[in-house]
Amino acid sequence: MTTPHLARDLLDVADVIHTAEEVAAGVSRVAKEITEKLGDCNPLLLCVMSGGVPFAGHLMTQLDFPLEFDYMHVTRYGQDTSGGALSWRSAPWTPVKDRTVLILDDILDEGLTLAAIVERMNELGAKACYTAVATDKLNGKKKPIKADFVALTVPDRFVFGYGMDVRGLYRNLPAIYAMKEE
Repeated sequence: MTTPHLARDLLDVADVIHTAEEVAAGVSRVAKEITEKLGDCNPLLLCVMSGGVPFAGHLMTQLDFPLEFDYMHVTRYGQDTSGGALSWRSAPWTPVKDRTVLILDDILDEGLTLAAIVERMNELGAKACYTAVATDKLNGKKKPIKADFVALTVPDRFVFGYGMDVRGLYRNLPAIYAMKEE
């Protein structure tokens, strides 16, 4: 467990990548794009826990069309700083068969988790499956999926805030930070 003092030290030396205002503007832009594309189809929004919560919460308040909401918990990270095996902790309770689904997540990093989720939704019979992420990491890697809606891009660094954590902390920050480069 990280002490409050060590947690503050992490934040004190971090670099601000996107301010809270920039994050809010990116989410608003994506809300307009989603409204144009999905506003007439009563989509099922699926939040990927835990990182997608801030993005999903802020985004949903800007979507003024009928929709349903549910969540799933799929992760490769836990509290680690690098990805591991995919862990399906909770599936959505709402059936996806014959539905237009919009997956909401915090970051498109290597794309393995999001690609696996889309594959699973298609296996379950989704009519269409779209993806929206708060951030897309510009890591130069070939990703198995491209998000349909992206609020912001982030550099190839360890980022946290706005749903993304560092050592289990700081998902609650309204801005996005990066660990200091060594």
